[in-house]
Amino acid sequence: MLHQDGWERNTGWAVPLISRPNRGALVGILAVTVFVFTTEGGKRGLEAEEAAAPRHLLRYRFRPGEQLQWRVTHRANVRTTVADVEQAAETSSISTKIWRIQEVLPDGSCIFEQSVQDVRMTQRLSGRSEVRFDSTSSDPPPAGFEGVAKTIGKPLARITLDTLGRVRQREQLETEAFQTPGLLTVPLPEEPVAVGESWSFPYEVEVPLRSGTIKRIKVQQKFTLQSIKAGVAEIGLKTVVLTPIDDPLVEVQLIQRINEGTVRFDIDAGRIVSQEMVL
Repeated sequence: MLHQDGWERNTGWAVPLISRPNRGALVGILAVTVFVFTTEGGKRGLEAEEAAAPRHLLRYRFRPGEQLQWRVTHRANVRTTVADVEQAAETSSISTKIWRIQEVLPDGSCIFEQSVQDVRMTQRLSGRSEVRFDSTSSDPPPAGFEGVAKTIGKPLARITLDTLGRVRQREQLETEAFQTPGLLTVPLPEEPVAVGESWSFPYEVEVPLRSGTIKRIKVQQKFTLQSIKAGVAEIGLKTVVLTPIDDPLVEVQLIQRINEGTVRFDIDAGRIVSQEMVL
């Protein structure tokens, strides 16, 4: 789904929503304010040092006809306790995702088709038998995985992506493909950045309530350029929920949408080399 802010929420499969236990405990907040005193000369020296720090322009770069391929691994192992009843849920998936670049526009934006080449999925729930699905196998998909099987190897969407990672246009090609929350790719800053500097991306998450209404939760992702090594930028990511949450049902649904981790971005090639996210 393309939002007014120009950022795309990722398209993929619906993964069973897993939750962490509602702690049900008193949460204390420790606020610490730190005051830093500097002399005028020290301040000028700091400004000069910041001005001298090398700055790096981060941009996505594409070539017509190229094919980008990612091996994506997702694992989750969670135990929940509701009304003194404990349940365990373990899910995992390994998939190969493909971007086929069809055209590069004069401003550097590209038009590509997104697809999934293969996937292996496993689900274990308390009191139930393990369920497995392997798209490379000739066996029919188990119940609940039929929709996933229908999308394998098919173009899911045709997307126009600019050099900052913003989706400018999207055409859904496969109606069987589910949509899950999350960015299509890491958003990049508009201006050059130095190591230690950060940029933020605010957005809203829609959470369905028991009443049938939708609650919009304000969330912000903060990205920090942590280092540059051999032309590869290491970018740290943290996600913060800005809207106060007092409903365990809402908290449960937010669990898989709140993550932090590290992204490695090849500056010259203009693409993500790897990323690791932790819920």
